[in-house]
Amino acid sequence: MTDKAKTTVQQDRQVLLSAPDVGAAERQALLRAFDSGWIAPAGPEIGAFEEELSAYAGARACAALSSGTAALHLALLAVGVRPGDEVVVQSATFAASAFAVVHAGAIPIFMDSNWGTWCLDPSLMREFLQERAATGSLPAAVMPVDLYGSTADYGALVAACEEFGVPLVRDAAEALGSVSSTGGVGAVDVPSVVSFNGNKIITTSSGGALFADQETVDHARYLSTQARQPVMHYEHTEIGFNYRLSNLLAALGRAQLAQLEDKIERRSNIDAAYKSAFPSMQWCSSEHTPRPNCWLSVGLLPEGMDPVATCERLHEMGIQARPAWKPMHQQPVFAANEYIHGAGVADELFARGICLPTGSGMTDVEVEWVIEAVSATVPS
Repeated sequence: MTDKAKTTVQQDRQVLLSAPDVGAAERQALLRAFDSGWIAPAGPEIGAFEEELSAYAGARACAALSSGTAALHLALLAVGVRPGDEVVVQSATFAASAFAVVHAGAIPIFMDSNWGTWCLDPSLMREFLQERAATGSLPAAVMPVDLYGSTADYGALVAACEEFGVPLVRDAAEALGSVSSTGGVGAVDVPSVVSFNGNKIITTSSGGALFADQETVDHARYLSTQARQPVMHYEHTEIGFNYRLSNLLAALGRAQLAQLEDKIERRSNIDAAYKSAFPSMQWCSSEHTPRPNCWLSVGLLPEGMDPVATCERLHEMGIQARPAWKPMHQQPVFAANEYIHGAGVADELFARGICLPTGSGMTDVEVEWVIEAVSATVPS
C-alpha cells in the first residue's frame, strides 16, 4: 500500500471489527415496509422473513424475535427449563448465552471446549452426564455455542443428550450461514437460535430468531407477544414477553438475507488472506464445519503476548480488534458457578486469542492495511 493510500484510509475511517454491511437494497426494503402502513410490530414482512429464514437454514419453522438473547430464553423455556434447574453452558462464549439461562431462573454450569471446534467438548460432556446420571442429578438442558462460525460436533452431542434424556439447545448466534456435518443451523432437531445484532453476519439492527418444530415456534410467538389470548379483551393465562421482531426490521432482514451468500464469500476471502499472511498463527480448525461463515477471524498470538495490549496498539493504528471471549467461568458475576475443566481450551483462547476485522464491506485496501498493521505488531 502506498503512503498516500494509507493516509486516505486513515483519514476516512477506522476499520471496524464487523460493521453492518447495508446499502440501497436495505433502504428500499425499509421504505417498502414503511409505505405499506405496517409500522406497528405486526405485518407481512415478519412472516415472509420467517419463511425465507427457515428455507435458508434448513429449519422446520422459525420465530423472528427482538434479540438472540430473547430467542435463547424462549428456547430454554420450550425444553422445560424452570427456576432452580441447572443448565450446562459452554464457557467460551459471549455472556448472553449464560444470561439467558439466568433469565429462565436456572443455574449455569460451565464446561470447556475442544481444540477441533473451539466449541463444547462432547467427550467431556458425556462423562459429565454419566456421572450426574449415577447420582440422579442430571441437568435440565445442555447449551453448546457455535463459536465464531465454527459449529459444535452435533452428531456426538445430540447422541449423548438423547442417551441420558437431556434436552439440547443450540446457540448458533454467530453461525448463520455456516454449513456443518449436520447441515444448516436449523437442520438439527433441537431448538436453535441465531442473532441479527449489529455486528453479526447479517443484521436487523437488533434481532434474532428461534428455529424449532412448528408447535414450539407457535408457542414462542405466543409468548413473545405478551401471551395474549385470542379474545377481544386482553386476557392472559401465562406470563409473556415483549420479544417479537418488528415488521420494519423484518424487511431489513429480508434484504440482508438475500445477500448472505455474497457476504460469506467476502468474509471467507478476508479470512483466507489473514491465514496466508500469518501462517504461524493457530486458527480454528472447524473440523465439523465444511463451510464456516467466517463471521470473525480469530487467531492465537505467540505465547506470552498479551491480546489486550496488542489490540490497544492496533487501535492506535485505526484497526479495531478484540481479544477472544473471556470465558464465563472467569467472569466475576459467575465466580461461584461450577466449571467442568477439560483441555483448558477456553482459558487458552482468552489468553492468546485475537479477533481481526472481517466485515464483508471491507475494501481490499483495508484488508491490506490490517495485514500490515498486524505484521508490524505481532512477531512472525
